[in-house]
Amino acid sequence: MSTASSSSSWTETDSKVVKEKLNVWPLDSYNIDLLNNVHPKNWPEYDDDGSLREEYDLVVIGSGAGGLVSSKQAARRGVNSVALISEHLAGGDCLNVGCVPSKALIRSAKAVREVRRAADFGITLPKGDIEVDFGAVMERMRKLRATIAPVDSHEATVEAGAQVFQGRGKFTSPNTILVNGKELKFKKAIIATGGRASVPNIKGLKDAPYTTNAELFNLTELPKRMVIIGSGVVALEMAQSFQAFGSKVTVLNRSSKLFPRADKDVGPVIDKALVEDGIKIIYNCQFDEVKTNQSDGRKVMIVSGSSGDEQFELHADVLLVAAGRTPNTSNLGLEEAGINYDKGGVIVDDLLRTTNPNVYAVGDCVSGVPRLTHMSGEMAKVAIQNAIFDDKWKLSSLVVPATMYTEPEYASVGRSDSDADDVDVYMASIEHNDRSILEGEETAGFVKVLCAKGSDKIIGATLVSSRAGEMISEIVLAMTQNIGLSAIGRAIHSYPTLGESVMGLGLQYIRTKWELIKNES
Repeated sequence: MSTASSSSSWTETDSKVVKEKLNVWPLDSYNIDLLNNVHPKNWPEYDDDGSLREEYDLVVIGSGAGGLVSSKQAARRGVNSVALISEHLAGGDCLNVGCVPSKALIRSAKAVREVRRAADFGITLPKGDIEVDFGAVMERMRKLRATIAPVDSHEATVEAGAQVFQGRGKFTSPNTILVNGKELKFKKAIIATGGRASVPNIKGLKDAPYTTNAELFNLTELPKRMVIIGSGVVALEMAQSFQAFGSKVTVLNRSSKLFPRADKDVGPVIDKALVEDGIKIIYNCQFDEVKTNQSDGRKVMIVSGSSGDEQFELHADVLLVAAGRTPNTSNLGLEEAGINYDKGGVIVDDLLRTTNPNVYAVGDCVSGVPRLTHMSGEMAKVAIQNAIFDDKWKLSSLVVPATMYTEPEYASVGRSDSDADDVDVYMASIEHNDRSILEGEETAGFVKVLCAKGSDKIIGATLVSSRAGEMISEIVLAMTQNIGLSAIGRAIHSYPTLGESVMGLGLQYIRTKWELIKNES
């Protein structure tokens, strides 16, 4: 297989083309390292002899988490000819404009909050607020992103045994895909084209210089005022981070509460934490218009609308649109391949087959699935097992946790309808957990587990706490391996840890079954 050469390297002189075509800037040494891994300048397209395979055992369109896992796993498991088609940046949203850069910013924001609370821990700082160097925060993010990038690189995919085509893939028939003017014939194919930020139909919005997650991590100056349309995970994680850095953040929510489809106790706790951080949340928003004005030589967005009987007009240096995701299904030739799709994405059955039996789909481009990086990776494993090894692994069998990395974190898995008649609820407040008290986080949330009525079979859990994303894994393991809540209660947990809160729920169940000594009077 061919690999990238030194001629594939980007340089600072490519800044304009990189910004316009790849939407990445500034083109400093870290972003150059990133691009040299995930979108080399002159990537060689074919095998060393310049030819194409007569037929590929597997062709994968898309190089995000789903595409990378699909192509690498297939090659590592002995599939003779695997091709990965990467149009934009390998690693997809997660590496480039999602999980990785956002968590870098979240960690910097956490450090800011910790320093501001230093007096709570007996540490005296000079009077006055601390100074946040936003440029250094973003440079740190770019450095760490570039450090992680090699694992998602074209080189890594080639080393795994797959061939990489850098270009746009489009079906031309039920068993052929066109890329860079060349037609690839395949036995099996996987669609893993991901998704993008949805843009609401608000008057003037599409003409305004709004920002989505695709541009947010290119910022080099801290906006004084940030308005966020949306109140999901991306919106709230970035709201809390930018507020900590010094922006004045307003979140606009169309609903009457945060996470209306989540456990009923989640919204109030998260709302309280965000408001205490200084974030303004406006509920029941109806949007009138977004306008753009010049202010001191800079473009400023003006968002107008209403909430209940009150009108509002907000000025924003950065208007972040974080109102959901749209699958990337257009201009893929799905009709030519006999593949059905709807506005939610590609339609698949429980084995991840599309309406073309030789084509599977995974990740954010699929209709009706959670849009999570780890979900994409797991779906890829299912697709490979079924497409290549003719197995019957089922999408519906996956137990998938989700985490929002605010402070406190919010993690969930399975059912969250704690008012249902067929569940027993076990719940504890974090304020009574010794580790939480020692960390100064004693008011930050709860742990809740739902069991099937009359049993210790776990069917769902909701955690709002520091490290909730770590604690949820114990519950996921229990659910996938049919381990009852009582077994968690009997498992010794280190003291003091937040994980003891989950153990405590197991003890709650055990106490309902205790045999008691009857004292005779």
